[in-house]
Amino acid sequence: MEVNKLQNEFIQSKHKEFSELKKFIDSVKNSQGILMQTLQKAQDIFGYLPLEVQQFISDETNIPLADIYGVVTFYTQFTIEEKGKHRVGVCLGTACYVKGSQDVIDKLADELDIKVGQTTEDKMFTLEATRCLGCCGLAPVMTVDEDVYGNVDPKKVPEIIAKYKNQEV
Repeated sequence: MEVNKLQNEFIQSKHKEFSELKKFIDSVKNSQGILMQTLQKAQDIFGYLPLEVQQFISDETNIPLADIYGVVTFYTQFTIEEKGKHRVGVCLGTACYVKGSQDVIDKLADELDIKVGQTTEDKMFTLEATRCLGCCGLAPVMTVDEDVYGNVDPKKVPEIIAKYKNQEV
């Protein structure tokens, strides 16, 4: 009963987003590859793919929920966890790792008080370990959303994070 109440509250609070998703599904209903297109659109709209969204897609497309869940959990591009407003990534490619990216990620974990893959309680930051970003000459590299920081010294991490916290004030 409590779970249903939470699901209903989520759906009611996201009425506009579900309407947008329904409109998209209706526009692609007769095309091939509808599931991947729909999941990508749903993640664009909601930022993640919680069970309520997967159930909605299942209902609208007649694709079994188990199949949808299987696709969502197989591809790393999809997430079932809500992400923070800012996504903080640290490259763990060879060049970055050799030049100390683990120290950067450890400092970020301390600064944000989360582990890799987690989101801060205030939903501001999500910490992610990424693969090569293609700028090895700047190793170690971290990103915050679309901003790229090269030659990152772990001592500079609090300053970088503060920049994004201060945008919210």
